[in-house]
Amino acid sequence: MGFLALLKKFRSSQEKELRILLLGLDNAGKTTLLKKFASEDVTHITPTQGFNIKSVQAEGYKLNVWDIGGQRKIRPYWRNYFENTDVLIYVIDSADLRRLDETAHELSELLTEEKLSGVPLLIYANKQDLDYAASASNIAEDLSLHTIKDRAWQIQPCSATSGEGVKDGMEWVCTNINQKKN
Repeated sequence: MGFLALLKKFRSSQEKELRILLLGLDNAGKTTLLKKFASEDVTHITPTQGFNIKSVQAEGYKLNVWDIGGQRKIRPYWRNYFENTDVLIYVIDSADLRRLDETAHELSELLTEEKLSGVPLLIYANKQDLDYAASASNIAEDLSLHTIKDRAWQIQPCSATSGEGVKDGMEWVCTNINQKKN
C-alpha cells in the first residue's frame, strides 16, 4: 500500500469518526451498554464515578463513546462533555418507574442545551428482560417523546445484559447521524 493510499484511508476513516455521549441516571445500565458495544464481559460492572471512554466499530464508523456517571452529584458536570457531540444516547431503567419523573426532568434539561441542539437522540429503554419493566411505548408516552420536533429520535427497547435490542439501536445511530446538521 502506497503513501497516498494510506493518506486516503486515514482521511476517510477520520470522516467516519463519531463522538457519542452516553447519559442517564445512575444504575440505568450505561456502562453495561458500553461494554456490550465493545464486546466485553458484562458480568462485573461497578458504578461509574467519573467517565469511561471506548472506541468501537459499527456499520463502518469509529464510534468514540463517552459514558458519564449518572449519580446526582455528577450530573452538573455532564455539560462539560456536550461540545462536538454527534449523537446523544440516553439510557432509562425501564424497571425503575419510581425514578421516571427524575429521568424525564434530566432528559428535558438535556434537550434544551444549545450545544446539543439538533443532535440525534437514541433512548435505550433498558432492562426489558425484567418482568416488571415498562414497555418502550409506555415510556415514550410518559416522557412525551412525541413532542420532540427539533431532532431525529428513537426509543429502542433493550437488555444490556443479554444484548437484545442493542445492535438495533446502534444501527439507528449509524443511519441517522447525518441529520444532526439541521
